[in-house]
Amino acid sequence: MKISQKATKILASKRHRDLFTFFCLYIVQAVPMSFFSTAIPVIMRQENFDLSTIGMLQLIKLPWIAKFLWAPMVDHSCHNISDYKRWIFLSEIVYAAFIMMISFFDIHTNFLWIIGLVIASLITSATQDIATDSLAIKTFDKSEKGLVNSMQSMGSFAGTIIGSGILLIIFKHFGWNMLLPALSLLVLIALIPLWKNHKLKLSSESALNKRVRIPFRQNMYGIITFFTQKGIWRQIIFLFFYYSGIIGILAMLRPYLVDLGYNLKEIGIMSGIEGTSCAFLTAFAAGIIIKKLGRDLSRILYATLMLFATLFFVTFSTFSPSVIHLYIGIFLLWGSYGAATIVVYTTAMDNVRPGHEGTDFTIQIVLTHLSAIFVAIGSGKLADIFGYDGLFMMESCLAGFVLFYTLWAYKIDFLAISKETINQ
Repeated sequence: MKISQKATKILASKRHRDLFTFFCLYIVQAVPMSFFSTAIPVIMRQENFDLSTIGMLQLIKLPWIAKFLWAPMVDHSCHNISDYKRWIFLSEIVYAAFIMMISFFDIHTNFLWIIGLVIASLITSATQDIATDSLAIKTFDKSEKGLVNSMQSMGSFAGTIIGSGILLIIFKHFGWNMLLPALSLLVLIALIPLWKNHKLKLSSESALNKRVRIPFRQNMYGIITFFTQKGIWRQIIFLFFYYSGIIGILAMLRPYLVDLGYNLKEIGIMSGIEGTSCAFLTAFAAGIIIKKLGRDLSRILYATLMLFATLFFVTFSTFSPSVIHLYIGIFLLWGSYGAATIVVYTTAMDNVRPGHEGTDFTIQIVLTHLSAIFVAIGSGKLADIFGYDGLFMMESCLAGFVLFYTLWAYKIDFLAISKETINQ
């Protein structure tokens, strides 16, 4: 018995190291992206750009939409841990180099050059993401997927806290040219845990599938055949619309706060740090809840939470909200988003095929990014035409549709669940 407990502790300590490795990789993806997507819109609004133009800035995330096109190449060339590490290290080094190059340009006079380099940097970041997600799928068994998904969401939100909160405040004092070289160095430092983790290995299930080598042409066809799988469209529709009820509000939240009279530092604290910290905590709790309630019930629970968040914004949009109202709304918004990411990542990992892990997972997450871009661009136009009141109302309608679809598509016997809970 003591030997068994000791072995369990040793295994747990190894898993903690593996989880920390992925946590760092997901942080390093989020920090630069969140900084660019936060700092540039705020600067543009302060320079009196209209909301429609700010909404169009979401197009810099296009590399994260198109990454499924080269995901099969990563799948085809990766057969062991060393292959994945090679892709990750190379992508991150180039990523850091692009960020360093951006620091030599002035955001007011070289705006187009900066946007071009930001897009180039996000291409390399997206490539790292493909390799990292595929490696995570292959190194954790199905029972452990919730753990690594928590690390993915928590790492992303921690990176967002740094990028859209702390760095936004530092940027005000040090400026573009001093901050970005430090950001480039941070990208490289985050690779150290992966470099030092020599005991990372494939899961037992992935080790069995390792012998199957899929031809490159078949890998490329995997993009098409993913959509021909039996029953996959229920998941596709779910992924495309699940975030839509809150993404528009998230996209316009910072311009909304600017128009309410809040300054750069206050916005960084309210949304970038405290709001995202709420998402960080709910992402951790959501992983535990999914394990206890299951995938389908969790989908419904988090869809309900997103609807409640949008309705709260509708209630105070007719008057000038107080700081307390704004904080409650921000916490509801970010908290529901943090919970929703866990169920999205977990169900996406459930729907991958052996040999197509990177491609299948990337396609599913790209669907959520594509939806987010459409909604974010549309939210800018809606806010320009109908004001923030109209935007919040439209988002609540979308959130209501998402809840209705989730209830219809993932029918659950609530009576049976209640009986099981009582028996336990």
